[in-house]
Amino acid sequence: MKTPKSITLFFIAASAVAALLVGCYTPSGGFNPGTGRGFVYISTPTRPVTVTLVDTRNQEAFFRLDIPAGEQLTFKFVEGSGTGSRIEPTKMLWAVWEAKTEFGSLNNQLICPPASCRRIDVTYRPAPEDPPADPTLIIPPDSAIPTTGPDSPAGGPQPPNRPKD
Repeated sequence: MKTPKSITLFFIAASAVAALLVGCYTPSGGFNPGTGRGFVYISTPTRPVTVTLVDTRNQEAFFRLDIPAGEQLTFKFVEGSGTGSRIEPTKMLWAVWEAKTEFGSLNNQLICPPASCRRIDVTYRPAPEDPPADPTLIIPPDSAIPTTGPDSPAGGPQPPNRPKD
């Protein structure tokens, strides 16, 4: 049985609208950039980033994160969802992801001051900074690797029959 063309077009249009409404986190703001869409800060080995959120009423930092090289901090503020008091009426949802991740769940939260009383400070640490070691790239020791000679980790004399450069 064939589906009518109008139903197919409806589902395509509904999928496109859903894609625009779903959170897309990029440094440029995603498909529909604007206030409240979220913030993304990417840290690289040549530009390691530290993000600090400051309460401007008393100049105290209420959040600070040294983003590891090769990762990104993604966060957004949800106004009116905090404690309900006038002091901290906002909830910040945040997560640290691998760099250039655009979709995901912000699974950490923090109650914070309202928009009129907070400031985002971005600073850069001295570079270069190595990304965290990837444990999947570590080569385990192997007894088949020679422990002496020119191909060993300790090195050694070149064989006498080596061709000249």
